[in-house]
Amino acid sequence: MFLIVGLGNPGREYMDTRHNVGFMALDALSKEYGLLFQTKSRFNSQLALGENNSESVVLCKPETYMNLSGETVQSVSAYYKISLDKIIVIHDDIDLRFGKIGYKNGGGAGGHNGLKSIDKHLGPNYHRIRIGIGRPEDPAYEISNFVLGQFSQEEELVIFKNIDLITSKMQLLILGDIEAFKKAISV
Repeated sequence: MFLIVGLGNPGREYMDTRHNVGFMALDALSKEYGLLFQTKSRFNSQLALGENNSESVVLCKPETYMNLSGETVQSVSAYYKISLDKIIVIHDDIDLRFGKIGYKNGGGAGGHNGLKSIDKHLGPNYHRIRIGIGRPEDPAYEISNFVLGQFSQEEELVIFKNIDLITSKMQLLILGDIEAFKKAISV
């Protein structure tokens, strides 16, 4: 069984923001797999459970706000007995050029509060799919305003194209073919 987590913030005001690309990716995966999210107050999250080919998957959108995501991921993984090597987290990455997709297993949080929280509760050795949102052009621009800002229409097209690519290639990662996955998502 795999746990695929999309990081974001709950609520309408955050819906289409840069910080919520993880939620956007999970929405695309749920459509691809034909799964419906249900609110699970026990885990303070939205979960969708089902099968991807012959592998069971749990899709998770924590509703704890970004900086407490680890609490939800820990409780869901413990309940379903999902080991760290079968946890995939999809998140925005400000240090990755806009339009680029990255993959890594383990590593630092790079200032990302959602990853810091997961690292605190579970440790750092899980799969990470990083969606590059870039940095603001003006270095004086407040980072929190940037990540909580919405994409332009042109940017949104690129982001959804990348999410479609991740969705279509996720099976490679689930099957353990990490090199093929990394090659397939390199844009």
